[in-house]
Amino acid sequence: MAHGLASLVASGTKAWLDSVDPDLVRSAIADGATGATSNPVIISDLIKTGRFNDSLPSLIAAGKDDAAIAWTLVDELVTHAQGAFLDTWKKTGGNDGWVSFELDPLLEDPANGLSEDERVARYVELGTFWSAGQCNRMIKVPATPAGIRALEPLAAAGVPLNVTLIFTKPQYIRARDSVCKGAVKRASLDSFKSVYSVFVSRIDVYTEQHVPDLSPAAQGMLAIVNAKRVWAANHAFWKTHPTPLQQEIIFASTGVKQKGLDACTYVSALAGDGIQTNPPATTQAAAEPSRSFSRQVDTMPPAAVLAELDAKVDMQHLEEVLMREGVEKFVTPQKALLALIASHRAAIAAKV
Repeated sequence: MAHGLASLVASGTKAWLDSVDPDLVRSAIADGATGATSNPVIISDLIKTGRFNDSLPSLIAAGKDDAAIAWTLVDELVTHAQGAFLDTWKKTGGNDGWVSFELDPLLEDPANGLSEDERVARYVELGTFWSAGQCNRMIKVPATPAGIRALEPLAAAGVPLNVTLIFTKPQYIRARDSVCKGAVKRASLDSFKSVYSVFVSRIDVYTEQHVPDLSPAAQGMLAIVNAKRVWAANHAFWKTHPTPLQQEIIFASTGVKQKGLDACTYVSALAGDGIQTNPPATTQAAAEPSRSFSRQVDTMPPAAVLAELDAKVDMQHLEEVLMREGVEKFVTPQKALLALIASHRAAIAAKV
């Protein structure tokens, strides 16, 4: 394992690959990764490479429509990654070695016209279907109103959960409480596993755009402060509600988006506990021999910085803006993936 990643893991952080690219999975495991996540952007970008074009003609010939082909490919990629991390899952008794499978983002597309009740029902139906018979597959559900409502029945049904698109502490609490209500309905908590993906870098993009009057000391600090507060809330809750397996925070979207920031700004600040799903480029930077990480996850900036952030940032507005943008960022690539498959279908038909 590269020195930088070795020190990150030694600090107490679990490193999960933010991709299910088979090539990246192999190299990530060699570098110490113990799990992986997927999302529509990752899957769409993988299919765009053309590396999986050989599978398309047979799927089309089998009579599958574009959506069915897309989900077949997603299933195959996630299943392959699950196999790669299966040993870790077994060795840790199900505490690690998971691969996330994200449910259809088009459920949240306003153009589909689904009511909230209909979205809840579809999340439960799809989550149950895609988790059936899978040992180390974690179902990824967004922390939208419908997604949060679906968490209780999914947890009650024994579905391992990764709650994604979390931007604020209140949003995390709503999601966690829904999961907890479902989990206690199970006959046993022995295999109960949930993780909560709090997004990091987009928070600082928001303050830069919407709260430009923050002082230099406070600007660029909310992402770290917010993530640490959510982590602390999660740690405190499960300390008083112990379970056989850890219920953990994922620090997601840790790649820096502002110019001039060190590539490992968030990796370093959040080291010491929880899970980091670092993008491949961020993982590469963290692996540099000169890198060294230590526990920082429970260290906060000065009180004056915290007070300024609390006074100037409207967290409810932040949640609304980033949730709207987040849903769109997943809906758009899913539509692009379907369009890509449709274009392949047309090209194959033209040759016949």
